[in-house]
Amino acid sequence: MLNTSGEQNLAMDQHWQEVERAIATASGRAFRIDRVQAVGGGCINDALCLSGGGKRYFVKLNSKDQLPLFEAEMDGLEAIRASATLRVPEVICCGSDGERAWLVLEYLGFASAGKGARRRLGEGLAAMHAQVGDHFGWPQDNFIGATVQDNRPSEDWIAFYRDYRLARQLDLAEANGAPGRLLDQGRELLEVLPRFFSAYRPAPALLHGDLWGGNWSVLESGEAVVFDPAVYRGDREADIAMSELFGGFGQDFYAAYQHHLPLDPGYRTRRELYNLYHLLNHFNLFGGAYASQSQSVIEHLLAQ
Repeated sequence: MLNTSGEQNLAMDQHWQEVERAIATASGRAFRIDRVQAVGGGCINDALCLSGGGKRYFVKLNSKDQLPLFEAEMDGLEAIRASATLRVPEVICCGSDGERAWLVLEYLGFASAGKGARRRLGEGLAAMHAQVGDHFGWPQDNFIGATVQDNRPSEDWIAFYRDYRLARQLDLAEANGAPGRLLDQGRELLEVLPRFFSAYRPAPALLHGDLWGGNWSVLESGEAVVFDPAVYRGDREADIAMSELFGGFGQDFYAAYQHHLPLDPGYRTRRELYNLYHLLNHFNLFGGAYASQSQSVIEHLLAQ
């Protein structure tokens, strides 16, 4: 329970003892919470800053059944960290006390993003995308927002994107009451999907998977940092497309990326195809105008 100052009364919540023990075990040193303060952290989880003994940690909390979501996020952060290309928050621990689940990360102080940070983000993303695997997908399913993301391995990108991305979202949209015209035209689009790849063969690049403006920031040192991934191996254009979906990352980012890893000329058309996945997912999560936005994109793609 948070008081009016945004701090939590520790005496009223014994669950924090489990988190303290988990942090102490992971870090190899005793940790006792002195202060819990709510911070901004998205619409799915509670986000808090834990302080104690001169240490601070960023913690996400949810009900115990959401532990798989935190485990998937931990896996994605560690995969990006292992690529040695982009900075991510260090994972401290992840667990559950039988009532709540948590993910504990290092606490990072953010600053305003300048041109240098955007350029470094573009360079780092290009380096990450250059790390190509043997097949599309990922060893385990994860989540795009709160939606399960099917990552079963495939050697065929078109089939992977059709069956495990767009078709999955269309099935969910039908269950969520999407208009029949959207569903009919969406499934018509699935049939003609190969036409968008007639002269382009994507490689299975390591993707962030949820790369919009709210999932990156800048440290006080000026270093770019990314978080909240939905990693898998797929066409690198999917990451670039999402970066443009909600306002873009700035010319310095795109210029730096293109300098190191130029985009195929057909990207401008496929950009809509890749962002359709996220628009449909937003409809399935939030409803509203995302249905009409999705249908508009589908109609434009079919017209091409």
